Amino acid sequence: MTLLAIGEPATDDERAHLAGCDQCALDLAQLEYTVAVGRSTATLGDLEAPPERVWRGIVDELGLTGSGAQADESSRMPPPAPSADEPPAPERPRRGIRILYALAASVAVILVAVGTWAFVQQATPTQIAAATLDAFPAHPTAVGEAVVVEEADGTREVRVTLDAAEAEDGFREVWLITADASALVSLGVMEGDEAVFTVPRDVDLHEYVLVDVSLEPEDGDPAHSGDSIVRGELNFA
Repeated sequence: MTLLAIGEPATDDERAHLAGCDQCALDLAQLEYTVAVGRSTATLGDLEAPPERVWRGIVDELGLTGSGAQADESSRMPPPAPSADEPPAPERPRRGIRILYALAASVAVILVAVGTWAFVQQATPTQIAAATLDAFPAHPTAVGEAVVVEEADGTREVRVTLDAAEAEDGFREVWLITADASALVSLGVMEGDEAVFTVPRDVDLHEYVLVDVSLEPEDGDPAHSGDSIVRGELNFA
C-alpha cells in the first residue's frame, strides 16, 4: 500500500483486494493523503533537515543494519559470492526491500509534513475578529475596517484602515469602547491610512467590542473628544 500511495501501479490482485477490503482502502487513502501533504510543502521553500536521530529511529524500527548512509549503500551493492563449500544465501525479495524503504520514506514524509505544518502555524497570525467601521454624520465619506489578529505568543493586534478626508487641525486616535459606551481604552494615534496597535493583555475584547476612530484637537486633553469619524462592532470568528 505504501508503494501504491507514492504512485506505483497496482496489480489486478491488489486492485481486487482493495475493492473488497474497506480497512485496506482506508489505510491506502490515509497514506495517499500523507504523501499529498508532503508534496504540497515543496513550494514553501527550504525546509530544515531532520536530525540524524530521525533516520536512526527509522533504521531501528525497521530492523535495518548500519547508519542510513550505510544501509543505502548496502542496498545497491551485490551480495558477496558464496564459496565453493557454502550454499548460496537466499536472496531477499527485491519487492520486500522496496517496501521497507518506501515505508521509511513515508515516515520521513510524515515528519517533514508535521514539522512544516507546525512551523507555518506558529509563524502565521490568526484572525479572531473583524469590524466594518461606519462613518458618523460629521464625516459622511469616511469608511474604515478593523481586523484583530492573535500571534502565536498570545499577543493581540488591531489593524485599522481608514479612508477619510485629512484633518486640517488635530489628529486621529483609535479607541476600544464597551457596547454600552460606559468605558473606553485608547490604543494610540493613527498616522496615515493604516495603523497597527497592540491590545493590552487585561482588555477583554468581548466587552470592548467597539472600534472607534476619533478626531482629536491639540488641546492636551487625553479624553475622547466626542467627534468620532468612524465606528464599528467586532464580529468574532
